[in-house]
Amino acid sequence: MAAALDEAAGTLLAVWEAARERTTSRLSGAQLRAVMVVEQYDGINLRRLATLTDMLLSSASRLCDRLVAAGMLEREPGRYDRREISLHLTPEATRLLTELRADRRHRLDRILTGMSAEGRTALLHGMREFDEVARRGEAAAAAGWPVLQSAGERADHPLAEPGEASHPGQPGEPPVARTA
Repeated sequence: MAAALDEAAGTLLAVWEAARERTTSRLSGAQLRAVMVVEQYDGINLRRLATLTDMLLSSASRLCDRLVAAGMLEREPGRYDRREISLHLTPEATRLLTELRADRRHRLDRILTGMSAEGRTALLHGMREFDEVARRGEAAAAAGWPVLQSAGERADHPLAEPGEASHPGQPGEPPVARTA
């Protein structure tokens, strides 16, 4: 299954990459990731950006210097600590991300119109479940919890009773053992 999904995902990744190249040709992949993180966490500080993009602090700082020079990011002194810098997208970066998403959706729509209604529904359902399980796994790994072995199964978590599966709540919350 993993090999088949890996093969099929190549097409999806090609659509993503074509849209990225067309829309963001002047940004590297790392710069685009950083811009998307700042979009998600407006006002993020440099240390958190480095952590979320898996970069050294010095590398994230240089990357931000380039993004500021390119007109994609603005730096602002922190509200509580003037030494801390908050990062914000510029209107140009927001436009760029809007164009990127519109291009990706247009490309995906062209492919999806060739699929049956049942295939589109199954794809959406499967992708949503895939996303949910992956996010739970990321949250569990970040918190140091054991990663899901199968959908909904967390019998190895310390809060689970012997022989009982537990289910995580929202990402970032500890799993809670089910009670009868």
